[in-house]
Amino acid sequence: MKSLNQLIVKRGRMALLISLVLVGGISIFSFSFKLYSLDDTSTKMEKIERTLQNLRAAMHIDSVRQYQIQKIMRIIDEYNPTLPANLKYEIANEIYLMSMKYTHLDVDLICATITHESAMTWRPDIKSDAGAMGLMQIMPTTGFLLTKYEGLTWTSAEEVLYNPIYNIRLGCRYLDALIESYDMDGGLAAYNGGEKRAALWLANKKDYNLLWEETRGYVPAVLKLYDKFKNQGIL
Repeated sequence: MKSLNQLIVKRGRMALLISLVLVGGISIFSFSFKLYSLDDTSTKMEKIERTLQNLRAAMHIDSVRQYQIQKIMRIIDEYNPTLPANLKYEIANEIYLMSMKYTHLDVDLICATITHESAMTWRPDIKSDAGAMGLMQIMPTTGFLLTKYEGLTWTSAEEVLYNPIYNIRLGCRYLDALIESYDMDGGLAAYNGGEKRAALWLANKKDYNLLWEETRGYVPAVLKLYDKFKNQGIL
């Protein structure tokens, strides 16, 4: 009988121990699950927050882009109000893209250059007495060389340089390279009067007597337009 009682007590203790182990295991599992759930929720919240941040950044970029395009279209309207709306938008969009592509250019400088080069007309088919063509007044020889860098097919001077998108693309590549080599003033002087003359001008402390007569007026005229457009909004 004593042995039987001892066995019962022993089994009771074992049962109690097993119960405690089970309860403890369930508690630990429950705590771990809750902790995992919290971690999982935290991870999801972080992903959501990153998504929102990216969305806000994209919205900001798009708002800046739309503002700049509207500003360019307003400038075009000032000089060529009869230009078709769809072409005006395409030109404005290309100018914005070039301002983002090239570190030495911005929307206002490109617009100032086009305004002066096109004799204040913003006509894509304008041609100078010297033979320079299009919005940014590119000489056919220069245009032919630049198309190789842009990956464009040279068909004819008229087809390429009177295309305002191609013209802006070629002109901006050229202007950016010149400004990188000769700074702002020197780059504009080189764009109008050639690199050799601009280099000589800079080497002699910007003695305007060393520039071609046309270039002497060209640099300050473009810079004046540049300042005007920088301070000009869309209203």
